[in-house]
Amino acid sequence: MDILTIAGLGKAFGNQCVLDDLSFSVPEGSIYGFIGKNGSGKTTTMKIVLGLLQADAGEITVCGEKVLYGDTRTNRFIGYLPDVPEFYGFMTPKEYLRLCGEITGMPTTLILSKSEELLDLVGLADAKKRIGTFSRGMKQRLGIAQALLNEPRLLICDEPTSALDPIGRREILDILLKVKERTTVLFSTHVLTDVEAICDRVGILDGGKIVLTGSVAELKNTYSSHSCTVTFRTPADAAVFQADPQLGDMKTSLRANDHSVTLPAADPEQTMAQIIRILGDTGLVPLRLETAEPKLEDIFLEVIR
Repeated sequence: MDILTIAGLGKAFGNQCVLDDLSFSVPEGSIYGFIGKNGSGKTTTMKIVLGLLQADAGEITVCGEKVLYGDTRTNRFIGYLPDVPEFYGFMTPKEYLRLCGEITGMPTTLILSKSEELLDLVGLADAKKRIGTFSRGMKQRLGIAQALLNEPRLLICDEPTSALDPIGRREILDILLKVKERTTVLFSTHVLTDVEAICDRVGILDGGKIVLTGSVAELKNTYSSHSCTVTFRTPADAAVFQADPQLGDMKTSLRANDHSVTLPAADPEQTMAQIIRILGDTGLVPLRLETAEPKLEDIFLEVIR
């Protein structure tokens, strides 16, 4: 079953078309990576899903019910974490979650039990200080707890790791992996290593449309290839290697910087053997030889060019 379905979504601001026939679906029980450059329309899409922004065209359903602009009942299925969550800084985490629960009409006993459970989940069970003293990472974790308070079937996260340090990012990713056991996650981001770490499926947004979608494994296996990289001590050595005629057709698709040359490798062993032959014939001594699996970043750069 698909928790979220978007079909033919269109949105323009004046003469600027942001979404153009956008269509994709998010399967239940998955973490779906919604990938795109800054300004590509990810946040606009999520605001339309939440009924906060009116679409020009298309239809959205959440748990089989149609999303309506303004006052949509489908928000009872959704938890939302914006990219920069705001809180009442004078409150403690428990006080804030109690306020959120009371606003939504939850019974007091349920608010207390869910607050304890969720604060433990996000690693804030022992946090007694005021939210105003929290780090950015702690606020993101509290935001996830707040978004899960009503046990949503869909959790929408708008770039939750983009401004965090490596430790904070890892903490949020670990929490989202735990959250997958209880809800479906739409994970909007431009940090591609985070997508590779936790997502089951991805959709790449460019030009207002999904230009590529599938599981991370499928995309790596079918869309891109392995590569072999040779790193030299000097740019001159790299230039000599790059100019060698034995590279043949590979010259048209190699990538090079000052000290290294990277070759696409449908057959990594054969490509590496060719590299070693060239090194032997030219007498060049590399600092490093390595073979790399395709990365989501490589695929992303290919499809948005």
